[in-house]
Amino acid sequence: MTKPASNRLTWIALILLGAVAVICLLLGRWQLERAEQRREIAATLEAGRRAAPLTLRPGMPVIGLQAWRPATAEGQWRPEWSVLLDNRNLDGRPGLWLVTPLMLDQETAVLVLRGWLERPIANRPVARVPTEISTVRIEGELALRVPRLFELWTSEANAGASLPQGWKGMTQPVEGEIDPVLLPRLQNLDLDLYAQRTGLKFLPVVLMQHSGSVDDGLKRVWPEPSVDSDKNVGYAMQWFGFAGIVLIAFLVVVWRHVRRRQSP
Repeated sequence: MTKPASNRLTWIALILLGAVAVICLLLGRWQLERAEQRREIAATLEAGRRAAPLTLRPGMPVIGLQAWRPATAEGQWRPEWSVLLDNRNLDGRPGLWLVTPLMLDQETAVLVLRGWLERPIANRPVARVPTEISTVRIEGELALRVPRLFELWTSEANAGASLPQGWKGMTQPVEGEIDPVLLPRLQNLDLDLYAQRTGLKFLPVVLMQHSGSVDDGLKRVWPEPSVDSDKNVGYAMQWFGFAGIVLIAFLVVVWRHVRRRQSP
């Protein structure tokens, strides 16, 4: 007869092996879903960049405002409403993004990610950023929102709430240039809340600047989403392989249990 203790251990082993196999299969499926998501992102990126360049203008239909689409905008900067986005590293160097509204007419603006500058260190002087006061033409690519950094303490609903209370724009503005020392630093920026604080009416997109009419010393290398779906497929195959090994072990335990029960 098979001892009750042996039966209990066998059933415990089978339950554990079954649970591990299910977990491995679910993880493999999740990796395949991630691979499909990255394929969709890659298709969106390619479709946007293949689209005809768009000229941004007030009142234009939202349907044409797709991510990664080349776009141009003409207008005048509102440098007093500039902000800095912190913790934007480039090539391993800590830095900031300069963000400035560009007025397309008297009422409507587009928010422009102008470029990267190195974070000031200690008492080292910070170079001012040339900013034309006349009409400028900016070329770049569209984004549906300002790229975000994860904040444990910040929800999507109040992502722009770190603007200083009572902030009314840059103090002591200098004509023709922006002094980064005078600007508030934010971790993330929500376009809707930013519009409420500035009183400006924005197009529902952000323009990531690639070129402009003056050399302002900013670097324009914008982050792109990861589209390496093959890596996720490889991880999925590993998890399915682990599941196969566990299922073989499951069958071996069952076979041994049956053999013990059949032995005199």
